[in-house]
Amino acid sequence: MINRNTNRFLRAWRGFWSGVSALRRGVLNALFVVILVVIVAVLIRGGQKFEIQDGTTLVINPVGVLVEEASGSPIERALMEALGSGSGEVELRDLLAALKHAATDDRISQVLVNTDRLSGLAPGMMIELSQAMDTFRESGKSVIAYGYDMGMGQYFFASLADEVWLDPDGFIFLEGYSRFRNYFAEGLDKLDVDVNLLRVGEYKSAMEPFIQNSMSDEDREATEYFLSDLWARYLSSIAANRGMPVEVISDLVMRQGEYLQAADGDPARMALERGLVDRLISRPEARAELAQRGAADDHGGYLQVGYLEYIKAMAAAPDDLNDRVGIIVASGGITEGDQPAGAIGSESTSRLIRQAANDDRVKAVVLRIDSGGGSAFASEVIRRELLALKETGKPVVVSMGNVAASGGYWIAMGADEVWAYPSTITGSIGIFGFFPTFQNSLARLGVYTDGVSTTPYGGALRSDRAMSPEVKAYLQSFIENGYRQFLGLVANYRGMTTQQVDDVAQGRVWTGAQAQQRGLVDQLGSLTDAIDAAARIAGLGETYATVYIQPELKPWQQFLTQMGVKALAASGLELRGSVFGQHAMFAGLPIVNDLLRVMEASSRGQPGVMAHCLCEAPLQ
Repeated sequence: MINRNTNRFLRAWRGFWSGVSALRRGVLNALFVVILVVIVAVLIRGGQKFEIQDGTTLVINPVGVLVEEASGSPIERALMEALGSGSGEVELRDLLAALKHAATDDRISQVLVNTDRLSGLAPGMMIELSQAMDTFRESGKSVIAYGYDMGMGQYFFASLADEVWLDPDGFIFLEGYSRFRNYFAEGLDKLDVDVNLLRVGEYKSAMEPFIQNSMSDEDREATEYFLSDLWARYLSSIAANRGMPVEVISDLVMRQGEYLQAADGDPARMALERGLVDRLISRPEARAELAQRGAADDHGGYLQVGYLEYIKAMAAAPDDLNDRVGIIVASGGITEGDQPAGAIGSESTSRLIRQAANDDRVKAVVLRIDSGGGSAFASEVIRRELLALKETGKPVVVSMGNVAASGGYWIAMGADEVWAYPSTITGSIGIFGFFPTFQNSLARLGVYTDGVSTTPYGGALRSDRAMSPEVKAYLQSFIENGYRQFLGLVANYRGMTTQQVDDVAQGRVWTGAQAQQRGLVDQLGSLTDAIDAAARIAGLGETYATVYIQPELKPWQQFLTQMGVKALAASGLELRGSVFGQHAMFAGLPIVNDLLRVMEASSRGQPGVMAHCLCEAPLQ
């Protein structure tokens, strides 16, 4: 029986909760009305016409890491941009498009490259930027680079300019390429975690940190080999950009400490004395110099336009050419199902491939890959879709970006031609299975698992039970068969014997140049070179359009992306605690990142069976 006091409490609680619900509905309704009013106001008012005056300086100031394709949906990216939070990612194609447009735009007098907020540049993208800068300089316009804090990536970008300016209090630090990892074997032993790693390939080292306390001899050998090639190419590029012998720049990097002491500990002075920069100049002085070389504005500065604003203003109307080369970007880890941009999903990427196959205007396709791999099953699904695309008579050319290894190589190998940068990280032909169990860790807490099964395999893939010898043998056999399948496919597509493939496989990573020498890649070149090759194979001649194949947005999605988000920004509303940034919680924890990638890319029914190298391009 419920007493009177309880009834009073229940009535009070219901009243309180009704009030909270009413308040919540009122706040949400008010927020909706505000956003709706702002959207209508923006629609009625329309945007102001964007004008570029003569003598304008194009400012290229990327904020974040250069990527092939920004992650997340268009609505998410537009919302983050509107709220001023940024995504921390910069699409390489935007920088290239801005330089291409500016070369023939008489209103643009010069280009300023500001490297201060560029936080990552992989070796492969350096080649694309070099090619774009070379083409731009043919216009006769100058490029000035300015910065304060330059690491290897920032300095490479700056070295492409005609002049490199450094803040008098700035510094340049060229540390070289390196690859260090945490190793967890002893720690996992202390936690009584039973690590079940099944792999094929002497050099397949992706998950070695979970079974060792230091780098294996094989991993050290392979890593030193490809990093040395990347480093030699970096030094030769910097030397060529700055017009100095490669021996001079190499000596400078190796003896930075000595040269800094000789400059009384002043890194900016050292950079000037050693020819890394042309001028030491403060920001006010730089603004005045740019105004003198270009055109001054009304606020004591110089006329300028940011590259993102510029390419939006310069975006051409859709062309009516019926001959097109379609570009499909496959960037990120390879997993099953639908994935947003910045990841490769067996369903979402396959849908883009079918979209290109069904578009009569698309005569050839370039698959742009920037991936260290992932699920072996998802990789095979995508490879088969590409094979079906080729059977329609449309040629497929692969352009490898920074990384196209393991599963990334799996989806590349069936193309009519495979192009790579000399510095692309590729190969890693091999697969592994990874399935940790925690029965001993649970036993420490007094938690045990017991039961019965009608076969030796019942309950075999429970993380709270030890993996039986029968299951280990079963999975090892499956892994070995997958490796044989991988070898057979490579041998068939590359015109090699399986033994020849095995000799360069075994999970070993190569640079693009090293892979070409071993028959794994056809040509070395940029994305533009791969597009030209696709057009050549399709017999398109000189007149054709280049388009990116992207998911088709529904009308309401287009509306929210193009108008609704702008209205939200105009309203001054700000969202905090957004889910967009929550993934950063685990940033800097390699063990968490590696485990998440393995778990996300695991196949259903095939736990942890992976074609992944976990070998991202070194960002500098």
